[in-house]
Amino acid sequence: MLFKLSLSSMRKMMKDYLILLVGLVISISIFYMFQTMALNGQFTKDNSIISSIQLVFHVGSFLLAFITIFYIFYANSFLLSLRRKELGMYRVLGAKKGKISRILFMETLGMGVLSLVVGSIVGIVLANGIGQLLLKQLEIPANGYQPFYVPALIMTGVFFLVLFLLTSTINAIRLSKATELDLIRAEQQNDRVKTKGFAAFLVALLGILLVAVGYYAIVHMRELLALGFIVAAVATTIGTYLVFIALLPLFVQMLKKNQRLNDRKLNAFTFAQLRFRVNNLTRVLATVAMLIALGVGAMAGGLAFQNNVSLIANLAHVYDITLQDPTTEDLDAIKSMKAEEQLMYRYKMDEQTTYYLKDDLLANPPLISTNSVEAYDPDSKPERVVTPLPALVYGGDSSEKQSAAPANEPIPEDWETAIRNEFMVSYSLQGNKRTQIVDKTVYEGIQGKEHTLLLAKVDDFLQYKQQLKAMEQRQLERLAAVSDEKIDETSLSSKFSMYQSLYAFTSGTMFMGFFLGIAFLAMMASCLMFKILSGASRDRERYSMLRKIGVRKSLLVGSIYKELFLVFVFPALMGLLHVLVGMQMFSVILLAPYADIWVPTVIFVGIYALYYYITVQLYRGIVLPKEA
Repeated sequence: MLFKLSLSSMRKMMKDYLILLVGLVISISIFYMFQTMALNGQFTKDNSIISSIQLVFHVGSFLLAFITIFYIFYANSFLLSLRRKELGMYRVLGAKKGKISRILFMETLGMGVLSLVVGSIVGIVLANGIGQLLLKQLEIPANGYQPFYVPALIMTGVFFLVLFLLTSTINAIRLSKATELDLIRAEQQNDRVKTKGFAAFLVALLGILLVAVGYYAIVHMRELLALGFIVAAVATTIGTYLVFIALLPLFVQMLKKNQRLNDRKLNAFTFAQLRFRVNNLTRVLATVAMLIALGVGAMAGGLAFQNNVSLIANLAHVYDITLQDPTTEDLDAIKSMKAEEQLMYRYKMDEQTTYYLKDDLLANPPLISTNSVEAYDPDSKPERVVTPLPALVYGGDSSEKQSAAPANEPIPEDWETAIRNEFMVSYSLQGNKRTQIVDKTVYEGIQGKEHTLLLAKVDDFLQYKQQLKAMEQRQLERLAAVSDEKIDETSLSSKFSMYQSLYAFTSGTMFMGFFLGIAFLAMMASCLMFKILSGASRDRERYSMLRKIGVRKSLLVGSIYKELFLVFVFPALMGLLHVLVGMQMFSVILLAPYADIWVPTVIFVGIYALYYYITVQLYRGIVLPKEA
């Protein structure tokens, strides 16, 4: 009988359980997808590009797990608070504590198992669709990739089952410790109005100062480094909580005291409701603001990394093509492109040194970048090397007699920059060798095979990705034939090789950030929704009283929309402000950290607006039941 009553109650609260279920399904499905990408062993072993982004998905799984723990405990606590009165009545009617606790345990665990099953199915679908999309974007064959991956399924199942067991046990223990009176009178607790005065002003001022300190540390992250990150995280977090605890109630009170606003329609009632609500929501609103910052920041950061790949590649290399001993096929491919500049150089190599022919360098001086990450200027143009080379030999170590001609002059800085950034074909083959620039007479006396180096700059690097990829593959085959070391995509030091490696890593970062951000936003918006709805039953009498004295229902509905809009908008504004300032932190490693930041902002507004609308409808259904 007691079990039937419990099922009947759950059916009545199905909307509340669906909110929890949706949040859990999103979390579980994304966690499984991350694990699939991180643990797919044979697939990552066969693809060096994918193996480089495994860490990204492991980090994403950890962050998602951390936030999910908070979400599940909070959401289950909310559901328990909604059913306290009902469970208290069971106790009054003679039901034993142990039996009620067992029923609650099974309900919570059952909801968790259901969400795990549904979430795993959705996760398999996501792993198939999103995984294939990622591989297509990286132009990697899907051979060996398994969307249904048993180790990932086991990892997901074990983690969430343990979490659900812990949650169910804690809920049962909390219920067993509560008295019948505590349970029955749970809805009759009065809202507390926080004290005002000079102390509140000081706390608010301290909160603003801490947020300002955190922002200063973010903006000056380049100088402060690790200390700046710690200061920014601690100061911004504490400052945000203090601002919501002290400043937000003061702001609402100012709205209440504004006679012009207060006297319009039901604003007096709306502001009074908001005053009571804000006092009980300050910590939750601060938490939501911080997690909005994390969610939108994760999406914005991932997108910024992706959009900065070509900028970073262009910064590191002026020339789009770097080939050793180009073939006729390579030269024909370059003819099919719109080449703005094409240079050829001769050089020789022995076991210790690479020798560049000075006459070729002076006849065709290369371009070098004048830009840097520290002082990036999008309008900066490459400059031609103009330093003369009057000496016979430059570079190397004159104290050693291993080379054919001892060096007597250091390589000029601009020539050294050109050789390091533009001439290097493979770091694995040339990175440990000395470099010398030698006169023709010295060059002809050097023993060693002569090679040809081709540098080319095209009009649009990204337009010719297929041709460049084919060139890189031919270059790899030629290098592998003459090298005893393992040669793969990471062995080359050309612009395309760098672009491809960065693109793979940032693609994983973008996917991870995007889905992690969506999971954060969905779960945190759910927490705010839970907190608002948990106090809705105490507001029912106030709305009922206004209806009895003749206030139109349309005015009450408008008051609900306005009140909850203000509750939702406060953390949204603070969270977005944190994102706008916080993205400056990435300027240390990114050239354009704000690239396409409008995309995650629009996604956030869409998700947040949807949760706001659902919250209004659920709240309205509680405080304004249908009239006969």
